[in-house]
Amino acid sequence: MKHVTEFRDPVAARAVLSRIAETTEAIGATREKPLHIMEICGGHTHAIFRYGLDKLVHDGIEFIHGPGCPVCVLPMARVDECVEIAERPEVIMTTFGDAMRVPGTRKSLMQAKAAGADIRMVYSPLDALELARRNPGREVVFFGLGFETTTPSTALAIQQAAREGLANFSVFCNHITVPEPIRALLDDPHMVLDGFIGPGHVSMVIGTHAYDFIARDCGKPIVVAGFEPLDLLQALLMVLEQIRDGRAAVENQYARVVPEHGNPASLAAIADVYERRPSFEWRGLGEIDASGLRIRPAYAAFDAEEKFGIGYAAGPRSVPEPEGCACGQVMTGRIKPTACPQFGTGCTPEMPLGALMVSSEGACAAYWQYGGARAAEPA
Repeated sequence: MKHVTEFRDPVAARAVLSRIAETTEAIGATREKPLHIMEICGGHTHAIFRYGLDKLVHDGIEFIHGPGCPVCVLPMARVDECVEIAERPEVIMTTFGDAMRVPGTRKSLMQAKAAGADIRMVYSPLDALELARRNPGREVVFFGLGFETTTPSTALAIQQAAREGLANFSVFCNHITVPEPIRALLDDPHMVLDGFIGPGHVSMVIGTHAYDFIARDCGKPIVVAGFEPLDLLQALLMVLEQIRDGRAAVENQYARVVPEHGNPASLAAIADVYERRPSFEWRGLGEIDASGLRIRPAYAAFDAEEKFGIGYAAGPRSVPEPEGCACGQVMTGRIKPTACPQFGTGCTPEMPLGALMVSSEGACAAYWQYGGARAAEPA
């Protein structure tokens, strides 16, 4: 295939859907006893709803939405700490747009900006570097967050700042990793998962072997997938064929983009700049060992936590979720967004209670965007 329209070809999609139905029936899954397939990535969740794949597949398949939205899994305490830094008069806080409206306990970054804090949306940490060059009398802080997809670009920005000696540039590092929360979910006796659709963009950086433990230790199939309808349908079929055949392996549907061993240049930058935190708090999952990254001592001059004495540098703190917020249950696949009593009433895109309603990869945002107000109505 060469063109995006080929990945959306309805004739090809019907052929794959037919094979999915045949394979599901061969496994013996039904609406009453479905197979639970988790798509780890929030981008996949949005694609599934955008193209209505959840309605097109066999009734014996239920998609479970995983914790693959980096903004969504950020705990409220870290949002609060970011706001604290941003409110300092000497600081220019820079961030991706997704993080602007995520609520903290006091306010979001958007609300802090409205109250006078100098907070600017950027498309890249390199934009933040340029601001630091142009504003030598200000402290420019980049709100670094995301999985392995965005981690290399932040690392490269820190390396460049070190080369230039930009002492007024720093990063509030909230970069996290994908494999560790999946292991935590698989260790949870209450989770019933039959297979995984693996993240495409993350795997472009880390390759496919990072998921070997899922098949080897847990006996679950996983297929790394792209983001077009036929990508996801083919990946689902590959997962089902493994289940039918009694196999558990790591397979790569997105081979046109994802190399087996990842991107060496990106991995080298990550290894140079970051080290693992002993643990990191995830919204809905709690503390997970070695799941977060921090800036190495060699680059401590560019670590906002060290520079401002905040965050883990001042000692970790935990903030409970707002009363009635079910983000944690949604992100771990325990409930669907519409099962949250706040969905569409106490929590809307205009007045969000939790991050899942405002992030471009959030499951609640997907239900709202592609289901609209109807999704909030009782079944």
